[in-house]
Amino acid sequence: MPSLKCIVVTPEQTVEDRAADFVALPLYDGELGVAPGHTPMIGRLGYGELRIVNQGQTTRYYVDGGFAEVADNVVSVLTNHAVPAKQLDAAKAETQLEAARSRPANTPELLAIRDRDQQRARAQIRVAKK
Repeated sequence: MPSLKCIVVTPEQTVEDRAADFVALPLYDGELGVAPGHTPMIGRLGYGELRIVNQGQTTRYYVDGGFAEVADNVVSVLTNHAVPAKQLDAAKAETQLEAARSRPANTPELLAIRDRDQQRARAQIRVAKK
């Protein structure tokens, strides 16, 4: 069975470039599983957990939005941040969530920033506690 190649890139570096049997992407509107032979597509990433499965071993990352492309058994992930899940600190994310909740949001722009920061902190908490 053909395998996938998963490439995860941030503005600073290539985080992963490896073979994979399966990749789970945290898209903006839900999770997408990608197996070999998947239909080509481009999707907008949300905040959440990227899982790369290869030979029964799962590597987990928190990704902070961006885009994913699937074509010819290659999954390309372009994101602002890709942090290994084991490096996340749930307590720090809880603190960030509380700070975001207490931030005033008296204009549409401030409301959007507060909501984004809350979504980001909640996603980090979910990934850190798995």
